[in-house]
Amino acid sequence: MSREEIERLDDRGMAAWDGHDAEAFADLFADMFAVNDVASPEPITTKDGVRQYAQGWFTAFPDMSVKQTNRVVSDDAVAAEVQFTGTNTGPMMMAGKEIPPTGKSVVGKGTYFARVKDGKVVEFNSYPDIAGMMMQLGFMPQM
Repeated sequence: MSREEIERLDDRGMAAWDGHDAEAFADLFADMFAVNDVASPEPITTKDGVRQYAQGWFTAFPDMSVKQTNRVVSDDAVAAEVQFTGTNTGPMMMAGKEIPPTGKSVVGKGTYFARVKDGKVVEFNSYPDIAGMMMQLGFMPQM
């Protein structure tokens, strides 16, 4: 794929995430893929799992807005830094456990790396700043 095609695929992913469209996000993935997130105990390897993963974030932060702050693109991969804002008014899943809503707002940061083959994502690695988010939600002391 060209870098422009990778950018368009990545833009579709960001639009799906910002639009809270779990189905559109899942559609970006190939038939065989792996999603790894530092907050998930196991890799996600099914589209239903990807939909649940995305919907979990949308449920925890129904007003979430996401934007990229930096992006690097190659012929088969994209890496980006993102920032999101939202208010935790729904339950949140972390490490397989449900955390009740706090009602607090956060400005979160994170990065992701996606590898692409034949126009679809085959590997997605997500690194949200869990510690920063937990501090803002009141689960950890501010440093």
